[in-house]
Amino acid sequence: MLSAARDLLQRPTAGTGQGIPGNGSAFDCNPQSTGAVLLADILPTLLIKLVAPFVIHLLPYKGDSGQRGLGAGGGDVPGTRLRVPPVGGRVLVVGDGGGGAGGGAGLWGAAAGGAVPAPRRPARPPPAPHHPPQAALPQAAPLAVVYFAEYFINQGLLELLYFPDAALTHNEQYRWYQLIYQGGVFAARSSLRCLRCRRLGLLALLQVLNAALLLAAVPGRFLPGFGAACALVLGEGLVGGGAYGSGFSNAAQQAAPGGGALAVAVTALGDTVGVALAGGAAVGIHRLFCGA
Repeated sequence: MLSAARDLLQRPTAGTGQGIPGNGSAFDCNPQSTGAVLLADILPTLLIKLVAPFVIHLLPYKGDSGQRGLGAGGGDVPGTRLRVPPVGGRVLVVGDGGGGAGGGAGLWGAAAGGAVPAPRRPARPPPAPHHPPQAALPQAAPLAVVYFAEYFINQGLLELLYFPDAALTHNEQYRWYQLIYQGGVFAARSSLRCLRCRRLGLLALLQVLNAALLLAAVPGRFLPGFGAACALVLGEGLVGGGAYGSGFSNAAQQAAPGGGALAVAVTALGDTVGVALAGGAAVGIHRLFCGA
């Protein structure tokens, strides 16, 4: 739905079914921001995530962790709640997300048996366990920043980042941005076995810098072409996917015994709060540049 947001917001011409062209500005604006579609999508999710940590433990579930990873592609909180590693030294596949990023990673987890060995590291004393909120907040806060910047780019800036001289139409450019972004997310989340970041603040900084660069590129038009914009969007997806997988893994492993599930559920709020704030910011930036 988010990938088709620009198409959905175009008003059809009577009798043709074709969308009315943009307002003729340099940004080829739609009447409404794609951030409106994001808000309609994310606000119910935010409500569910606020309630789910208090009731999710009442839901019965069976099957191995690979099946739970597969199911997580369609349900963010249940998936992350049920996917906490039952034994030390094993990291479960993070299969949440939109479209193929969630389902694909979940299928890979099921094919791999659900749990994969963590990379071997030199022996060192384990860190002291934390209570669930203490384990979650250091992950949830930077994750919220990552996802605010990420979805501010996706639903606020990409619809304005238009290259009239490219071979693709404006709507086609927007769809390609979204597809490339999802590809980056899928690659990063599927690489948790090999790559894991314990300091999410670094990824948050990278995502904010990426958003600032693209925000400056909208009015400045200094990017050399559509390909350069796609490269930045790919990097955005890689950073976001890496932060998501690492954040949940870190929270689960740093929590006290028995508290990993709650730590993961609290961490899940981080990205959703960031996305919801990004939706509001996207609507605001659309009004700023498009005057509507």
